[in-house]
Parts: sequence; structure tokens; C-alpha cells
Amino acid sequence: MADETITASPDGGTAWRRFALVALPGLAAAGILGAMTTQGLLAASFAVSGDHFKISAAKLDGTGFAQYGDVATSVDDTSRPVGLSVIEEAELTDMCMSALVDLPIGTATVLINAGEETPVTATNMVVDVEQLEGNASFSAIEIGRDASTLNKVSGPQGEPGGFALQSDTVVIDDLTMVAWAVNSGTLRLSGLKLNVKPGTHECF
Repeated sequence: MADETITASPDGGTAWRRFALVALPGLAAAGILGAMTTQGLLAASFAVSGDHFKISAAKLDGTGFAQYGDVATSVDDTSRPVGLSVIEEAELTDMCMSALVDLPIGTATVLINAGEETPVTATNMVVDVEQLEGNASFSAIEIGRDASTLNKVSGPQGEPGGFALQSDTVVIDDLTMVAWAVNSGTLRLSGLKLNVKPGTHECF
């Protein structure tokens, strides 16, 4: 994805129309973040930890996708613009997730790997995405739809008058993503491997 700066509009709001068009290919891959939760469908909004995490996958196949601009807020009331992305059903092949944690003995990396032979599957994903790169294709895509009228997903809706996009399907190859939070309805991690390693060992 091109290196674009998210600018503020004169009245202090985020330029969501420009942001959505720039972020379109990457934000469709939100389903991959299902690897971050195993507790069913959570609330659509919660205080994030303040640290982002990284995801990579050889391929994402998704059915039912929508995206619109939103805000992620940390427990210290720090807020940041994100692309809130919703995907009904997703399959992720050869997935890696990494998060850095600060410990008394120094920095460590939490690594989750799954889906090398049988894809990771997830439903009803709601993801706060900051950045993503990959090769994406969509079917029956609608760009510029009002965020309060989305009908290809059963997740949360945006504000009336807000810019949004949605599509029937999405496929992304060679996915890399930076995100702040995720909610998931159901999740199945085949071939799960979890490691905690001293130092920095991120997926990308």
C-alpha cells in the first residue's frame, strides 16, 4: 500500500473519504485478526492496549466485507484513526501474528502461527486496522455507500452520512497488516503454535 498521510479536515475531523480510498485493498483483510481472540463475539468497541500488533498470511479468502473510518481509544484516553473493517467469514492460510511486550527483563515477542496446512477460519470479525499491504481483489464492490446502510455484513454500522465501502467477497495474497484491536464471533486455529521469545521477532 502506498505511503499516504491521513490528514485532518479544516473542522478537525479526519479526511475519511481520502483515507478509505487509499486503504481499500489492505483494510479488506481484517478477517485475519481472528487469531487474536478465542472468546466469541465481543462488544464492537473497547479500550485498546495502546500497542499495535502485526499479522501476515499467504492468503485471505473472505465473504461479506465492509469498511469505514472509526477511532480506537486506549485506556489513557489516547485516540487514533483506524479503518474499522468487518468480514463475515474468513479463511487465512499460513498465518503469523506477533506482538511485542515489555517485561522487567526486557522486550519479548509473542508469536502465534497457525493454518499452515488447514486454513484458520473465523466469523463476524470486527477489526481496527492501521496499515496493510497485499494483492487484493473484490467482487460486487460498492465504494462511497453511506456507512449506516451497510447490508453485506451483520456487524456494526457507521454513522449516517459517513463514507463506507462493502463487497460480496475479497481475496488478498501476500498479506501483511498492522492493527490495534479485533473482535471475533467464532475462531478455529488449526496447527496452532504459540511461542514467547526474548527480543524482537515479529512476523515482518
